Amino acid sequence: MINRTRGVAALLGLAFATAGLAALAQPSAGPQTGIVFRNTVTGETLDIGQGKEGGRDTDAVKTFLQTGKNPYIDDKSCLRNGESLFATSCSGCHGHLAEGKLGPGLNDNYWTYPANTEDTGLFATIFGGANGMMGPHNENLNPDEILQVVTWIRHLYTGPVRDAVWLNDEQKKTYKPYKEGETFPKDVKGQCKPLDN
Repeated sequence: MINRTRGVAALLGLAFATAGLAALAQPSAGPQTGIVFRNTVTGETLDIGQGKEGGRDTDAVKTFLQTGKNPYIDDKSCLRNGESLFATSCSGCHGHLAEGKLGPGLNDNYWTYPANTEDTGLFATIFGGANGMMGPHNENLNPDEILQVVTWIRHLYTGPVRDAVWLNDEQKKTYKPYKEGETFPKDVKGQCKPLDN
């Protein structure tokens, strides 16, 4: 009986030691999240720790990675930045107002990829790419910048407000879509500091 008890104890000890070593051997994949982001086309898990440095430790990114909610969605300082980032990274294919050019329109309630109705889906598409010429943008936009681009895309929305699932009920009541010529001053107050030139 004693030998059997020692044998079981040894096996349990070995199992715990192996589990501990396996946990230590896991690669660091960036921030832990409550959301699993998947490639829009392949469904493979995206490693949010990859890509352009920075932009992973902001309060907004931490909130987004845990909840899937974009805290920047109606912040004018983030809209200002999102407009600039969209102009340099996205407008060449999607049009200045996201009306569509070589790539699909992003400003109405039709989505080539239905997951993009949610901010988590749109984030994953920008981060990891999609079909056609839509390559991953994680090398030129960090996660915080991607959230700001998502904010701008949502601001350009022209479809029925009831279909804007990224807005909460209060935001839907006060939603005002982009009007051509609208600008946001560089010193507008909010969560997003002005971009470096």
